[in-house]
Amino acid sequence: MQNKKYTRSVAVNMVIANMIGTGIFTTLGYQVNPEFGIPDPFAILMIWLVGGIVSLCGATVYGEIATRVNKSGGEYAFLSEIYHPIVGFVSGWISIVVGFSAAIAALALATGEYFLPLLGMAKEDTLLSIPITKIVAAIAILLVVLVHVRGVKFGGMFQNAMTYVKLGLVAVFLIVPFIFIEDYEGANISFAPTAHSWDTIFSLPFAGAMVWVFFAYSGWNASSYIVGSLENPKKNLPFSLIIGTIIVTVLYLMLNFVFMYVATFEELGSGLDLGNIVANKILGPKVGLIFSAVFSLALISGVSAMFIAGPRVAQEIGKDYKLFKALGRQTEGGAPLLAIVTIMVSSLLMVFFLDFGSLIEFTGVTLAIFSLLTVFGIFILRSRKSKEENKSNGIVKAWGYPITPIVFIAISVWMIYYFVNIKTEVIWWFLIAISPAIIIYFISKRAEK
Repeated sequence: MQNKKYTRSVAVNMVIANMIGTGIFTTLGYQVNPEFGIPDPFAILMIWLVGGIVSLCGATVYGEIATRVNKSGGEYAFLSEIYHPIVGFVSGWISIVVGFSAAIAALALATGEYFLPLLGMAKEDTLLSIPITKIVAAIAILLVVLVHVRGVKFGGMFQNAMTYVKLGLVAVFLIVPFIFIEDYEGANISFAPTAHSWDTIFSLPFAGAMVWVFFAYSGWNASSYIVGSLENPKKNLPFSLIIGTIIVTVLYLMLNFVFMYVATFEELGSGLDLGNIVANKILGPKVGLIFSAVFSLALISGVSAMFIAGPRVAQEIGKDYKLFKALGRQTEGGAPLLAIVTIMVSSLLMVFFLDFGSLIEFTGVTLAIFSLLTVFGIFILRSRKSKEENKSNGIVKAWGYPITPIVFIAISVWMIYYFVNIKTEVIWWFLIAISPAIIIYFISKRAEK
């Protein structure tokens, strides 16, 4: 009989693949922008280190919450259990229409831009008045969907293979600049801290720039979405969350160092395809084409990982609410077909109607709000624990409690405070996005009665 459970390696690779994607290969260009970024090399490395620490704090807390709740669906399952089903339903709605769909759309758009050199086309080129980047993005989404509708086993094998390609690319990219150091002129910048660096770190723009970092690190909680489909979740879930996050944090710091070591801030701010910019500068356009192809595969790995996690949220909603029962159905291979198609349609709509920057800011803030609520929930769950739970070996305790959840909450609140004060429209869009979910929840409950 076909194995319908994901292995530990798939869980770890899923975390890594979710995290290493659009963010690290695109967002540095926004951070070095002199108008709204933090154009200071030391401050930029610090913000990526802070992002890794915050993600690691969140990962260890999620490990405990997931083993206490022991359901697939991530925040949907956790918030339903901790607060009220309506909070979980709203987070599930946001995960489907924003968290995963918007992230998939952003990854696919970045894939399209990285793929352009292989087609010999420019960013402005169109087909039937549709930008080529959007067409490539749509094709990438459709191809990944065809993989995952085949079932858990095939999808897991594809995910592992794509993740190894991605890690191989990152490894090569970290080594190549130092092999060809005499063949190009680097950016010649200093990474040492200055008085300006510390002023930048404690400024509101630093908090605002965290949204790009949070987006790049989003995925540290990816394996919590498949806890119900994971082999030995009590061991493998916290292992995958923590190990995956540590690996990615180290890689992110090294990659940002290499990007700024090779290219000037002006060059890095000229487009989304940072990898192409750096590869072309080191190796030239011809060899750079090979990197364009591999970068595209690396980004598709992220799309694939989100098509593993995202549909599980829709699937859990389908199990809990009769109105969405069809979302809970699986194929013989264990694939939640309608849930996958739902996220596919939502992602394609975003690809064609939204721009990359808006997707990142809106997604980053939205995910931060629900992650904050989830992490705060550890205090509530522990206050409810019974004597039986105290004796249980099945619950994985959060490392560093209560410091780790406090650190996560404090940094998240700081970032959200920036948007409340500086970019209020993002908060308004968040409130608009959750309004339909509240209405649909009460319609669903009435239909059940």
